[in-house]
Amino acid sequence: MKDDHHGDPASDPDKLKGPGGMTFRQIHEQVQKSVERDREAQTAHESHAPPQGRWQRWVRYVWGRSGRR
Repeated sequence: MKDDHHGDPASDPDKLKGPGGMTFRQIHEQVQKSVERDREAQTAHESHAPPQGRWQRWVRYVWGRSGRR
């Protein structure tokens, strides 16, 4: 029965306090929300601007330097 740590308050995420006084469960929930937001932002960003190829970047670079005369 040594491996049964459910009754041990030191292993209960609701009782363990992390930095800032939040319980580990609260920290975990905040991290999950943050990861979800980041994933949504990343997919939204990618849909607006498709990745540019080397050729497109070079053309933009040269075109920008010329001052569009």
